[in-house]
Amino acid sequence: MNQKNSHRKIAAQQDSPTMSLQVYAETNLPTEFGTFRTVVFLDEVDQKEHLALVFGDVEGKENVLLRMHSECFTGEVLHSFKCDCREQLHTGLQQIAESGCGILIYLRQEGRGIGLGNKIRAYALQEQGYDTVDANRMLGFEDDLRTYDVAFHILNYYKIQSVRVLTNNPSKLKALEESGIPVIERVGLHIPVNPHSLGYFQAKQTRMGHMFEASQFGGEPTEQPSKPRHSTADTRHLSRQHANHTTPPKTNGHTPKSNGHAWLAKIKPHE
Repeated sequence: MNQKNSHRKIAAQQDSPTMSLQVYAETNLPTEFGTFRTVVFLDEVDQKEHLALVFGDVEGKENVLLRMHSECFTGEVLHSFKCDCREQLHTGLQQIAESGCGILIYLRQEGRGIGLGNKIRAYALQEQGYDTVDANRMLGFEDDLRTYDVAFHILNYYKIQSVRVLTNNPSKLKALEESGIPVIERVGLHIPVNPHSLGYFQAKQTRMGHMFEASQFGGEPTEQPSKPRHSTADTRHLSRQHANHTTPPKTNGHTPKSNGHAWLAKIKPHE
């Protein structure tokens, strides 16, 4: 796919009412992981620019290694310890380059689709003891607002026949299957937990079904005080006032003592 294909429309609005996607620009991009053919796909409806980073010849191929990755400014740019997004991005690019053939689709949907500002508001609620799911609900959002229609159109643009998916998220596998793109294999991303991301990993595993390995939770953490947990019922009761930008509720003032190695016992690998 060369430069003469720039501005070629690949998804018209009559085909997909929520988007009008075109190839806007492309070039070879050297990175620490290798040189990727980097293609910008512009959605003319919301003016968001999504990326495909292509390594090797993927067109018309089967068993293509795929990472569908949503942007994370706090993790990828600011190197926040609260999530594993930067490590997933780097691991995805590295494994794709090592495989010799693959594609990473970078989707512009910050904070599981709620945007950067609301993500920071959710972080503020997490400081009060709410997990990532409850924080979203208190702000009036669903647990995960991400969609993958753009990725499906990009995969069809390259006529990719089947994929091996770099993910821990079962929702991505389901979305791919429902789109008609065969998933041959899930390739797990084994990013170690740190004390700041522990609650995030717990919520993703126990409340969103993400699939982790026990080895990701090994090692001695630095001090990570436990936070009071609020029930889902509490969260829903309070969500209306937080949707109106009110001050986060106070906790009950009780902070349980950290119990050392017990933090690992809270996590069990997803079977």
